[in-house]
Amino acid sequence: MIRVFKLKNIAVAAFAALLITVLSVSVYFTGAYAVYYGNTPRLVPIYSVDREDKVISISFDCAWGTDYTDDILNALKISDVRATWFMVEFWAEKYGDYVKKIDAAGHEIGTHSSTHSYMSKQNSEEIKMELSTSSEAIESVTGKKVELFRPPYGDYDDELIKTASEAGYYTIQWDTDSLDWKDLSATDIAMRVINGVQSGSIILMHNNGLHTAEAVPIILETLKNKGYSFVPIGELIYRENYVIDGTGRQKKSV
Repeated sequence: MIRVFKLKNIAVAAFAALLITVLSVSVYFTGAYAVYYGNTPRLVPIYSVDREDKVISISFDCAWGTDYTDDILNALKISDVRATWFMVEFWAEKYGDYVKKIDAAGHEIGTHSSTHSYMSKQNSEEIKMELSTSSEAIESVTGKKVELFRPPYGDYDDELIKTASEAGYYTIQWDTDSLDWKDLSATDIAMRVINGVQSGSIILMHNNGLHTAEAVPIILETLKNKGYSFVPIGELIYRENYVIDGTGRQKKSV
């Protein structure tokens, strides 16, 4: 009788373990962004992409001023690199000539929201408005659909990512932070990026950082010499049949 009882307990435990495994896998593969934290599925943006070809992306957030933008554009042109620029609506409206110039140079443009607010504090309707009006400000100049979205301050929650995804946007973060907004020296900015990238990395920079324009040529030349190549984020990411792990690394689904 004792032996039967032990076998029954073993069977129950095995079934429970199998059930947990199945549930964990199903949660992981539910939707594009579902990952499993303890017992709670959480939505995660794309921080980087799982690929082995040493392809990476460099991006610039545009929210304040244009003082160094021409120098950045010139450095990108010299190195034949196309970047992704995330623009806040009020920046795009104020500097329409730069929106046009950036687009004409072959770069990709995404939205960085309408008001540069902490969007995790907004409801879905407010989020939709931020995305739609900021995209319209860009599209009215370029005539091209905006597909990428970077939340201000890197701030997000499930509602934000879910709403953005339903509206057709890929929510993009970064895995390599230049910290150029802290007014580090050009050398310090460059070394942070050069030492931080891996294949599939997304680099975060800002168009109006004090020493950003000085750092960009160093970054591009050094990383190209290391065998890296650059594409806009829209060409780096997978568009379908993918999952995102707990670190935000986007991977092809099996």
